[in-house]
Amino acid sequence: MIQFPAVGSSEKKEEIIFTPVALDEFFEDEQYAQKMDEYNTNIIVLTPKERQLVNMVFERLRTSSSDALENLAARISDLERLTATIARFPSLLQRQVIADQEVRTQESLIHALLDFRNGDRMLHLPTKAILGKGFLVAKFHTFVAISKTARGQYFPRVELEQLRSATLAIMFTIMAEDVYLSLLEDTTIPTDIREQIAASLIILWEHRSDQTVADIAPVLEAVWHARDKIVPAFGTMVGTSELLRLTIELDEQWTAFIKNRLDDPDVSKALEEFLFGLSFEQINLLKEKIKEQKYLSISRDDVYALLGEHTPVDIEFDPRNFYLRYTVRRDNARARSRMNKVGPHKTLEDHFVKFILEQNREKQHKDAYAR
Repeated sequence: MIQFPAVGSSEKKEEIIFTPVALDEFFEDEQYAQKMDEYNTNIIVLTPKERQLVNMVFERLRTSSSDALENLAARISDLERLTATIARFPSLLQRQVIADQEVRTQESLIHALLDFRNGDRMLHLPTKAILGKGFLVAKFHTFVAISKTARGQYFPRVELEQLRSATLAIMFTIMAEDVYLSLLEDTTIPTDIREQIAASLIILWEHRSDQTVADIAPVLEAVWHARDKIVPAFGTMVGTSELLRLTIELDEQWTAFIKNRLDDPDVSKALEEFLFGLSFEQINLLKEKIKEQKYLSISRDDVYALLGEHTPVDIEFDPRNFYLRYTVRRDNARARSRMNKVGPHKTLEDHFVKFILEQNREKQHKDAYAR
């Protein structure tokens, strides 16, 4: 078994002693549920799909690398202890009395999220929301480590792809918080949908798992991978060929989004940034230079030379690079919105999630009417 000192102990962490055990004992569903009850936490450490993947990895490592198994098992146990600590803070779904007079409920938190617009929200957010994000980052790094171990042990390709998808899904859950907060600031979105977004954000904070993200993660993963396979034909900087190639490879949700939202200037500009991997300002600068210098064609190296930058080096798949590129577009969009500058005020991911939420809301209304 894996032995640790008690949480909060001032003693130096004991040496980890690992004895191989049957995985049905390690992560058997009933035992896992009991473990969660003992911790009294609402955070989901591992979803059923993630738990299945971890069990698969552990089963393979039992016979190939006991050291790697010991290390990864310790990291999973660390995640469990972290959730136990976070669980000591008040639930966001229950009524809270603060300072014997101030009452916080889920409804009051929703209203506070809708009313707050300017500046950094961090000091206005519940403690559990801040700590929970740290848990997700730790979980993300754990799955990166699991994936690296699996590659080093030459797992079958299909299993490596499953681990990659699971790692990306965790990253999308981290990203979802940014998207929800961005959409909450948009007062052009109907109030009932913004309330739905706020409620979804609270559920995300409480459990660090989100059904909307689970539903759209495969689509976003496919979009990002399709984009990564496309070599932008900068040419006139219109992006028509890239859009066609991107759309052909994807499912009906993405096709419906493009069909229904591409006429929106903010969506089309955000899509340009996504396709070319450049900011709105850089794209406009290139368009001007192409027109001035009458370029008939322009290479990728020419593009970055005109921008006075080094050509980015393509590296192997790393989900952190996906998130990094998203955050650059996110921060640029927020800056334009704050200063009322020309260009996209939301990312492509913001627009896509908003579209899915609106579609879900419309379906709920139709279903209710049909009854």
